[in-house]
Amino acid sequence: MKKIVIALSFFMLLTSCVSKKQYAALEAKNKETQDLLNTCTVKLNSCLEEKAGLKASVDGLREQNTHLISQSKDMTVLTTKGAENIEKALESIKEKDLKISRMQDALTKKDSVTLAVVTSLKSVVGLNDEDIEINVDKGVVFISISDKMLFKSGSYDVTDKAKGVLAKVAKVVNDKPDFECMIEGHTDNVPYSGNGAILDNWDLSVKRSTSIIRVLSTQLGVNPAQLIAAGRSSYVPLVANDTPENRAKNRRTRIYVMPKIDQFYDMVEKEMKKQQ
Repeated sequence: MKKIVIALSFFMLLTSCVSKKQYAALEAKNKETQDLLNTCTVKLNSCLEEKAGLKASVDGLREQNTHLISQSKDMTVLTTKGAENIEKALESIKEKDLKISRMQDALTKKDSVTLAVVTSLKSVVGLNDEDIEINVDKGVVFISISDKMLFKSGSYDVTDKAKGVLAKVAKVVNDKPDFECMIEGHTDNVPYSGNGAILDNWDLSVKRSTSIIRVLSTQLGVNPAQLIAAGRSSYVPLVANDTPENRAKNRRTRIYVMPKIDQFYDMVEKEMKKQQ
């Protein structure tokens, strides 16, 4: 207890030794130090917040960079595949263009042959008659002959006048043994009213076709293997069957002179082989 009293007496002695002026200076210094500490604390907190923000930005940029690298790899793969696909497409286009070119060359040759046939028919037939027409339909040469020149009404017997025209057709066909000749009969829409084996306009149209074929093959020397019989009845009219004049136009026979289909494809194939 005695020691405590002595210590307190010593402390009071020291305190009494510090002047008020020194104490005030120390107090001011302490306040200044505290203010500086507070300022540094604020700046430290601000720096920590800024650091956290920058870290988040860096993390975001790293993630974005990783994504971009991945995309870049994908784009490289896609670009490579795209280039390969474009190359394949170009090769396919070139191949198709070549095929089209070959087909066009073959068709040009076919058109030249068709033109030659038309010229031959016109020079051989040499008739200026409204009942005979030489033309081209979808690349096929045909002669259209009216019913009144070929047959008597309701009959399928070929007239002598018609045989003169058919002889000229036969000359052209005989000059082209690699061609076919299709005889196609047409009637109007008036029902057939005759007797015998013919039942209707279908029978009549086909019977007229076969009658002409018999003249061409048995009397005019056309190879029967080149001849085709066909009948269309009244179902492919040129005009409406509403007047006698129009019905007369529809009663007709068409003689098609055309390259054989297989020979046309042979022509195309040969052209393609030449290109290769």
